[in-house]
This record gives sequence, structure tokens and C-alpha cells, in this order.
Amino acid sequence: MSDIKSILSIAKRTLEIESKAVANLISLLDDQFAHAVQHILQCNGRVIVSGVGKSAIVASKIVATLNSTGTPAIFMHAADAIHGDLGTIQENDVVICLSQSGNTPEIKALLPLIKVGKNKLIGITGNMESVLAKQADFVLNTYVEKEACPNNLAPTTSTSAQMSMGDALAICLLELKGFSSSDFAKYHPGGALGKKLYLRVADIVAKNQKPQVDINAKVKDVIVEISEKMLGVTAVLDQEKVVGIVTDGDVRRMLSKYDNISGLTAKDIMTSNPKTIDVDTLAVKALKLLQEKSISQLLAFDGDKYAGVVHIHNLINEGIL
Repeated sequence: MSDIKSILSIAKRTLEIESKAVANLISLLDDQFAHAVQHILQCNGRVIVSGVGKSAIVASKIVATLNSTGTPAIFMHAADAIHGDLGTIQENDVVICLSQSGNTPEIKALLPLIKVGKNKLIGITGNMESVLAKQADFVLNTYVEKEACPNNLAPTTSTSAQMSMGDALAICLLELKGFSSSDFAKYHPGGALGKKLYLRVADIVAKNQKPQVDINAKVKDVIVEISEKMLGVTAVLDQEKVVGIVTDGDVRRMLSKYDNISGLTAKDIMTSNPKTIDVDTLAVKALKLLQEKSISQLLAFDGDKYAGVVHIHNLINEGIL
């Protein structure tokens, strides 16, 4: 069995080779890249991204990144394209082909078919003397000196370079389009990332019960309200105005302080000036406030009106934390 030192040495060597190759892409960027970005921006169609083998997998990832950042894209496997899927490419589409060698048989067969359709072709290749490089309208150079594989065979460094170049394209397009965080949320409504961008305190409060007691309520009634509403807290109101808060922690402190609690009211055990938040605030900001204050609940307000409670457990359940 290999020892830990040997394993870590291999891992570090791999990351070092790949990181150097990706960093070297900076020196390979030229006007071709800028022109490719400009053409995609001006395009009225979609971006069709194609490749075979490991390049096809990278192409799928580039498509996902483009779609999620506001540039409509479709993956088309190069082998399938020459066996019936060529109809994926429409008149106004831009085609991106990935091939490290630039001479893959399927890519070579696909190129003249793309040319017949008069679609602009962007080549991403590590071989500037290849068929792909020579036939593409714009060439993005992803040359790497060697693969991380000790046999220099398994696509590793080259696919890292391709993926990084795809990210560079996507981010350029994102920024030039003025794609905002609110736009991003539209494309990620179901995940935790999207929720951080659109979920508001109002959305959470609406699902919770609304604990509240009068300032002169007996302690027993306060405890019952906290227990029934299951949020570990209740607001204390004086003529419909919130004047304080009682948490389960306040109840525990009361029990340790007083031997006889029969005469106590909410006013006697409440904390004045509770921490509050507006219902229109993003839930992620509510989380930040809870963490900063080291508390578990916030009273939510709609203007001057008490709306309910947001609990840190709500945020955990929503995947915000």
C-alpha cells in the first residue's frame, strides 16, 4: 500500500502541472478570443458546443455554464451530429468545437458540414496547426505542454485548459451583458444558491405561526404561547405595539431566579428592544444578522406592523446555511 507521503506527492504534482498550464493560457489569449466574444454577443441565435470523448464532457459543462449565465447554449455530440443531429444547428447559431488535437476524425468530418451552413465556427484546440485551427473563424489556443498523466495519455491538463477557456468565455459574456445576481437567481430558483439571491424573510415568516402575548400576560400563558407556536420565542405587545420579546432562554433564566413565579407577567421577564428585520430583506441577510448577534430568532416587521418570527432553523431547512 502506498504511504501517505507518496499519495500527497502525486496529488501535488498533478495540481502543479495543471495550474501552470491554466496560468499559461493567459499568455495565449489574443484578439481571436475577443472577436469570438463579440460575435457571440452580436449573435441572434444560440451557441452550439460540440466535441467527442473527454472534450464532449467539457463541452457539456461549458453549455451548462453558458445557460446559467444568460447565454443560450446547446450541446451537440460531434459523432451524433454527422449521423443525424446536424439539424440542431440553426441559421443564426454560433458553433464551438473542442478538440485538443484538432484532428479528431469526427471533428474533421463535421467541419465542412458547418461551413456549408455558413455558421461561424469557434475552435478550442491545443494544436494551432490542426484542421480545426485552420478552418475555424476564431481559434482559442489551449496548448498544454503535457498531461498530468505520467504516460502523457489520459486527458487531464488539456481538459482543465479547455474548461478554463470556456469559463473565460462565459464570464466575459456575463459581464458584457450586465448579467446581475437577480438574473442569476432566475436560472437557479430551486437550489440553495438561487435561494440566497431571491428568498426573502416574508417567504419564511408566511410559513410560521405568529407568537405574541400581551405585556400583562401571566407567565404561564407566555410559556404556553412559546410552546404552541414552536419557535422558541414570543413577541410582547402593548396595545398592538411590540415592546419586547420573551425567549425560551428568558424562561429558563426566570426559573433559576425566582422560587415563586405565580405573580410574574410578560413585562417582568421580557427583553426590551428586540432585534428586528424587515420582511423585504433577503433571507441570507437575516442569517448574517443572526450570526453577528449570536441569536436564534428575529422579529419580522412589515413597515411598523409585527409580521412574525424568522428562526435560524428556518434558514437551515431552506438550505441557506
